[in-house]
Amino acid sequence: MAIAPLLAATTAFIQRAPRMLIGAHWVEAADGQTMPLRNPATGEQLCLVPRATVDDVDRAVLAARQAFDDSPWTRTRPRERQNLLWKLADLMQRDAELLAQLECLNNGKSAAVAQAMDVQLSIDFLRYMAGWATKIEGTSVEVSLPLMPDDQFHSFIRREALGVVGAIVAWNFPLLLACWKLGPALATGCTLVLKPADETPLSALKLAELVQEAGYPDGVFNVVTGTGITAGSALTHNPLVDKLTFTGSTAVGKEIGKIAMDSMTRVTLELGGKSPTIVMADADLGSAAAGAASAIFFNQGQVCCAGSRLYVQRKHFDNVVADIAGIANAMKLGNGLDASVEMGPLISARQQERVYRYIEMGRDSGATIACGGEQFGPGYFVKPTVIVDVDQKHSLVQEEIFGPVLVAIPFDDEADALRMANDSPYGLGASIWSNDLAAVHRMIPKIKSGSVWVNCHSALDPALPFGGYKMSGVGREMGHAAIEHYTELKSVLIKL
Repeated sequence: MAIAPLLAATTAFIQRAPRMLIGAHWVEAADGQTMPLRNPATGEQLCLVPRATVDDVDRAVLAARQAFDDSPWTRTRPRERQNLLWKLADLMQRDAELLAQLECLNNGKSAAVAQAMDVQLSIDFLRYMAGWATKIEGTSVEVSLPLMPDDQFHSFIRREALGVVGAIVAWNFPLLLACWKLGPALATGCTLVLKPADETPLSALKLAELVQEAGYPDGVFNVVTGTGITAGSALTHNPLVDKLTFTGSTAVGKEIGKIAMDSMTRVTLELGGKSPTIVMADADLGSAAAGAASAIFFNQGQVCCAGSRLYVQRKHFDNVVADIAGIANAMKLGNGLDASVEMGPLISARQQERVYRYIEMGRDSGATIACGGEQFGPGYFVKPTVIVDVDQKHSLVQEEIFGPVLVAIPFDDEADALRMANDSPYGLGASIWSNDLAAVHRMIPKIKSGSVWVNCHSALDPALPFGGYKMSGVGREMGHAAIEHYTELKSVLIKL
């Protein structure tokens, strides 16, 4: 199939030099500096966006602070917050193809997949969170107070919006991750400053246009574009921010967490992963091989919970690996505007180089490349790769590669599989492929991971909390748990 033409609206959005939203105004950077965005499929420049200064970020936070402390937003009732989120979701549904094309151009992923998955999941999540706006509850409490036995009291617990949220998101799912932050923040009555990843701000800027169109008051949602070292750091250090929420690498997340603790800023960190895929002897091996391939090659392997470690019971190891290699070798790579493409490019030349360096590390250490192991251009492509004959302690097994690279290791029994699955600094996701429910239920409590999928992988739903154990983060996205992370509890005691 040929590359699909862009919508006129997509072309117009890129050509008009997108600006940042601060309060009511679409602005350039205070010093006029810009940064180029590139199409990962071609390496060509798409457009220029503002490179925010510290002053820009401070103005955005002040706008959010004023909107939270003294604007119509503070008097918005739950039903109104619910309806605004529904309106925003409806506008996203209207512009779904445009949003998907922006994700494709800016990120490299398939536009068809982005529309069916990234955009639709974003819409579904906002509609789910809209429902929570009217269900934020407190409780009444009967207190004892033994030192005041003759007095009567009325006591209750309120759940209140936390305040100004500083949100920093990664480049692998730019729109979806932004909505994961925006949804609970706006459902609870918070205000937000979003700093999208350096490489992928386009869908966030379009989202900001839709927020305005939905009718949100000025300053409730702000977007600043720029580098992490300047804009991200300024947002992290700003004393007017009540909560920081970050999705990205563990190294950066740890630094944000340390900074947040200095001022006791509330924090949610969704970080890296090295998720195991465990194939038991009784599994449907064809389904397991297809599932394991999807778990690592979806979104070019640039998924925090990608199934990047494969453990297969020894007697089936060679067959399962051969099946996955066959799937990988048959995948069509190319520009995501071609609907027949199954894998797009990596996000940048830097990421392409990083992923290929891990593959070379495997070759140098004597590992076997079962398939793939090559990079090519134009654009930032790495072929889907499967590596075997690797020790459990090797960097390929222990470190997050964030690319289409699967490391496969055989195991002998259930205890062996659990030991290797948990032998990682990360604990974001894991999958078990088996039809033995007794074994599955034995294994689930023993896997140190925030999500465990059975006979599927990376299956996300707005009602299920998502986050990690160990170095994979702090707190949870989605589900009722997200509401808890955007609110504070206040105990009230009234002497009658």
